[in-house]
Amino acid sequence: MNRSVLSPLRASRRSGAVPIRAVLCYVGRACAAATLALLVSSPVSADEPPFTLAEAQRLALLRSKQLEASQLGVSASKALGIAAGERPDPVAKIGLENLPINGPERFSVQRDFMTMRSVGIMQEITRPSKLRARAAESGEAVRLAEAKKVQTLVELRRDSALAWLNRYYAEAADRTVLQQLEAVRLEVTAADAAYRGGHGTAADVLTARQAFAEFEDLASESSREVSAAKLALDRWVPGASDHALVGNPAIDTIPLHKHGLDAQLARHPEILALERREELARAGAEAARADRRPDWSVELVYSQRGIGYSNMVTLELTVPLEIRRASRQDQRLAAKLAEASQAKAEREDMLREHAAEIATMIDAWDSARERLERYRTSIVPLATDRVVAARAAYRGGKATLTDLLTSHRAEIDARLKALQLEAIAARLWAQLAFLEAPPEKLAAIPVSVDADQGALP
Repeated sequence: MNRSVLSPLRASRRSGAVPIRAVLCYVGRACAAATLALLVSSPVSADEPPFTLAEAQRLALLRSKQLEASQLGVSASKALGIAAGERPDPVAKIGLENLPINGPERFSVQRDFMTMRSVGIMQEITRPSKLRARAAESGEAVRLAEAKKVQTLVELRRDSALAWLNRYYAEAADRTVLQQLEAVRLEVTAADAAYRGGHGTAADVLTARQAFAEFEDLASESSREVSAAKLALDRWVPGASDHALVGNPAIDTIPLHKHGLDAQLARHPEILALERREELARAGAEAARADRRPDWSVELVYSQRGIGYSNMVTLELTVPLEIRRASRQDQRLAAKLAEASQAKAEREDMLREHAAEIATMIDAWDSARERLERYRTSIVPLATDRVVAARAAYRGGKATLTDLLTSHRAEIDARLKALQLEAIAARLWAQLAFLEAPPEKLAAIPVSVDADQGALP
């Protein structure tokens, strides 16, 4: 600690008495020095990379296996879509027909006129309309997979932002508690010095020590919250706990308005995914409708008989007889149409649910910012002025040390409440601001990522 801060107290100790003025001068100058030390120690050192909110989101996207899995799901759907538009493979046939198994010509492939060695090929002729319906269904499956990929991207950006903000405000609260703890520590030192100089009571000393112990407990709790917040952020960005956070997010604007939320939420990832699911079910219904008309198969067989007998060619056409269409094909069609109606109903219900939730969140965000402004402009300044007044009254003998410590507690409660309100507003802002994925973020989605990519150095 700075020697100039301690000099008034040491000089008074050498004289055998500790005047109240010297004690309070010591406390005031030491508080200022402690506050300055805390403020100076908080910024990021020059050799550390800036770890902003946007950087945390970028790194979280780079290392996410969820996003890679979503991209692979899109690739799988595209591959299946190519196969869905193709006709079935032809079937090759080879056989030996009418081979005698007894008598003088048994097991002979040349003597009996009915014995034939055959080779042929069969092809199912799928209707073009059915192929187009299947290809359209696969195309809708690709669009659904892409919508789920967008949903994963939005969730990653939102959750990583929330983790960054939780750590940011946990560290801010911890710094506030440590600053007040240092101030109370100095009050305890002053109380001890005053008691030894005959200007205080044992009750003052015990009260100061009790207050200090309570602040120490509060500091332990805030330190634990910081550790938990760092671990939560490490879940999205490995190594983030070793880097100081930089930047103060602008939480005063959101891209939504309470009026017309239904239209604004039409592109919400969950709503979009349900819309794609409905379209997939309708495409499946069209494919089931096309399946109600059976496909023909054509077969060509060349048969070779024994010496002296003519060879033969066989041409066959086959078609399934749908004698129970109402119990099979029609039921599949009805099931697909029911799935489409189900997806539509769920989408409309989720749209109303999200509109109500987001309207509530916007109200809560507005309320938190309004209350935060009240704390910043009124409650916190009044609590600080109360500490100053209590210290002045204690200096003049018109207030007790308990009054001074109570004012300290009121000040830290006000500051922590202001931080709590700001954290609430910030979390609501993150949930409202990252509801959709910007096009540039979609274009930057990696197809595959390295195991170590996205970790901080």
